[in-house]
Amino acid sequence: MNTPDTLSILTELNRLYPHQREGMNFLKFENPYQILIMTILSAQTTDVTINGLRDALFSRYPNPAALAAAEQKEVERIIHPAGFYHIKAKNIIGTAKRLCENFGGKVPETIPELITLPGVGRKTANIVTSHAFANPEGIAVDTHVGRLSRRIGFSDHSNPNKIEADLMKLFSKEWWGDINYLLISHGRAVCTAKKPACERCSICIQCRIYQGTIQTP
Repeated sequence: MNTPDTLSILTELNRLYPHQREGMNFLKFENPYQILIMTILSAQTTDVTINGLRDALFSRYPNPAALAAAEQKEVERIIHPAGFYHIKAKNIIGTAKRLCENFGGKVPETIPELITLPGVGRKTANIVTSHAFANPEGIAVDTHVGRLSRRIGFSDHSNPNKIEADLMKLFSKEWWGDINYLLISHGRAVCTAKKPACERCSICIQCRIYQGTIQTP
């Protein structure tokens, strides 16, 4: 796919899903600590679920020091709706301890530092750098971004890191902070996992699924 095509697709998605920089994250957070912990918890569950337990979690553990000193069973009780609560509780407590021990109780601002934290991979690190610090160093690739990237033709890979690399080559850095939001929005509204609604998709002419050149992934 050439650059004019890719830019026209993002321009159209930007028209369909208008947004402000502060409203691009589907998790409702107040500071870098909250978005870091919430993003770790959001793995394999919904944003609605994580937003629903936010107040209980952060009223009890308002900062990394409080969470670092927490009893794991109490954290598990609060985050139970998120699923996989044993490992998630262990990870967020471990992350809080690492923040206190290695970063002065503050969330680091770079991907190399963030991925040293328990439970943090590139996707989580990308979300934090983009939304907490307005400084995207890459592109967060979740299931929606991966699915749409393959369907549209932005990437032929299934590995999230390779998809991210393809997206970063295709688009200038000014778009990196928007791509995750735009593809997630379109993936939820139109290009769903079970069946893409090509008949009401305004970018279908430029999409490989609609053109029939690949099977629906």
